[in-house]
Amino acid sequence: MITIILHNQGNKEIKGPRRVREILKELNILENTVLVARGEDLLTPDEIVHDGETIEIIPAISGGSLEVQGL
Repeated sequence: MITIILHNQGNKEIKGPRRVREILKELNILENTVLVARGEDLLTPDEIVHDGETIEIIPAISGGSLEVQGL
């Protein structure tokens, strides 16, 4: 099984091997809204994750403080 660490949603396990793109689709997560990491390595949507591996899905955050923007 692949262990998936989801921020604020706990962990999930799914059967591998799977491409990152397939995992995100199954979890209803848009590719351009997250980063996917295996250890310290960022994964592309086409990379394959195997049983026994752990990946982390990290929300992409953009923008900044309203104070910094002068608003």
